[in-house]
Amino acid sequence: MIAKSIEEIEHIACFSDTARGRLLQGAAYLFHKQGYDKTTVRELAQFIGIQSGSLFHHFKSKDDILAHVMEETIIYHHARLEEALHQFDDPELQLKSLIQAELISITGDTGSAMAVLVHEWFSLSEEKQKELLKLRKNYEDIWLNVIQKLCDLGKIRYDAFIWRRLLGGAIAWTVTWYNPNGKMTLDELTNTVWDMAMNKK
Repeated sequence: MIAKSIEEIEHIACFSDTARGRLLQGAAYLFHKQGYDKTTVRELAQFIGIQSGSLFHHFKSKDDILAHVMEETIIYHHARLEEALHQFDDPELQLKSLIQAELISITGDTGSAMAVLVHEWFSLSEEKQKELLKLRKNYEDIWLNVIQKLCDLGKIRYDAFIWRRLLGGAIAWTVTWYNPNGKMTLDELTNTVWDMAMNKK
């Protein structure tokens, strides 16, 4: 079952201070910084300070580690989007809240894991991809439902799926250039993305 709030998923390993959680956090960091293919099991073990064999007390393989990073990132991000969605009834404000929630996920505490989810998708086995697509659909449906409402109101003139793909791609790439300590705050970035998306004057 998908969790409905951030509080409900504080125990999730990818974001918890446990041996398994630290392993997944380390994997997310290395997979993001140098790529999944270039990161060896031995290197990952050294990075988090354990023996290589200890990794396999928790996971079956390197592919299994990648799949768990992605799965728990999806669950966590879904909960963040659910919270954002329920702050407002107006679909325009819901969209703005979703934009901010996704920017927080990508540029904040879960940034490396979100980057791995986006950029290392095709490093997963086909079997794992099929399993995770079912989970990913849950949070994509949150976006598509809001965008479709705006389409029905005449505030968006394009196909909801295509519009989401373009907006999602733009947001995902902020991980490569946005500096939270730079000249633009996250609120300002959210407003900029929302203004451009909704063609605000």
